[in-house]
Amino acid sequence: MLPLANIVHDAGASVAGSDRALDQGRLGPKFAWLQSLGIDLFSQDGSGLVSGDQILIASAAIEDSVPDIAKAIALGCTRMTRAQLLADLFNAAPRSVAVGGTSGKSTVTGMIGWILTDSGHDPTIMNGAVMKNFVADDAPFASARVGQGDVFVSEVDESDGSIALFTPEVAVLNNVSLDHRSLEELRQLFGDFARKAKVCVWNADDAETVALVAPMALADAINFGFSADANFRATDITDLPLGSRFTLHAMGEAYPVTLIVPGRHNIANALAAIASSVALGVSVAQAAHSIESFCGLARRFDIVGTANDITVIDDFGHNPDKIAATLATMKAFPGRIIAFFQPHGYGPIRVMGAELADVFADMLGADDHLILCDPVYFGGTVDKSIGSQSITDAVTAADRNAEYIPSREECGNRIVELARRGDRIVIMGARDDTLSAFAVNILQRLVG
Repeated sequence: MLPLANIVHDAGASVAGSDRALDQGRLGPKFAWLQSLGIDLFSQDGSGLVSGDQILIASAAIEDSVPDIAKAIALGCTRMTRAQLLADLFNAAPRSVAVGGTSGKSTVTGMIGWILTDSGHDPTIMNGAVMKNFVADDAPFASARVGQGDVFVSEVDESDGSIALFTPEVAVLNNVSLDHRSLEELRQLFGDFARKAKVCVWNADDAETVALVAPMALADAINFGFSADANFRATDITDLPLGSRFTLHAMGEAYPVTLIVPGRHNIANALAAIASSVALGVSVAQAAHSIESFCGLARRFDIVGTANDITVIDDFGHNPDKIAATLATMKAFPGRIIAFFQPHGYGPIRVMGAELADVFADMLGADDHLILCDPVYFGGTVDKSIGSQSITDAVTAADRNAEYIPSREECGNRIVELARRGDRIVIMGARDDTLSAFAVNILQRLVG
């Protein structure tokens, strides 16, 4: 909601809002920044709605029982979801690129946005994460960028089905895997997404994506990956602790590329971003040059710091693919891993708890340690019958070290107790920005 509010505000609209986190006293700096922009904030009690001329935009997670919704209904306000407003803005742009897929959306969106910015296209970017390249003193939470060019770049969401609202010039399909919906639903959503675009950029290394897209025989489609027949492919790969080197092969030429974001998944993300940018008219050479200065996103393998030879990493990993990519990046180099995971809800545990447990059991070694607290929960109705312990029990049964400690504070105490020189501590989870502060606090305690 924050980047969307920024985009609408910069376009000249009068913007106000409410948030449960504001009422609960969380995320103070973020709300203070919004107020500094001239965006009014209200308690989530209906007091911000005073006229039927107002339009209420709410995320799909907001329930009808929230007082703001009831007040909007009583006043006769027009109501839209966050995705509906974003789709209206996106589809009105002269040129557009939408980034879809179960994993990697935010990173690829940020990469494309940076390539287009660095190459002079001045795009508007809508992202679900803070893009470090655009952070400044007057933009500390740069998850959006408003440009004067004709290209709109946005990640699009399959979890609520809203991906169906977007009609992009370029559709990027990173991967198709289990997350919020069944694979059958995802195949339908992503298949329709790919068909609607003028150009589909798709992952030739992801079996589900290949099975979905290849039979469509889409005109002007571009694929990317590590396989020899990919249109945009990477070879001669060297993994580095904080980046990688590889050779890009595209359109009959080869280009050396050095990334300053680590992991092979980020090489794949870079291939997707370069291919998409070329589809929009950027030269391969320019795209390859620009991607080298992409600094990454907040909470995507974000190194908080090192104390007493113990490194703390803040990461958005929350589904099997994202967590596997993070752990694979860490396992490429020596050192014990202490992995903390806060599930992003009770529902996701029901949907993919078994797959999450399999990833932890497969990726973590005999000396590594996994700690889970209770899932994130800030209110509302939810079935809590299956919780975090179902994951740790399965990991323990696979002969790996795993603990369930209900309180996140107590988890922090346990992490500090376990930590020793040479360890890497990774804090993983989604839907809770306070995880970053949790990671910083652990680092501070290690310093002491």
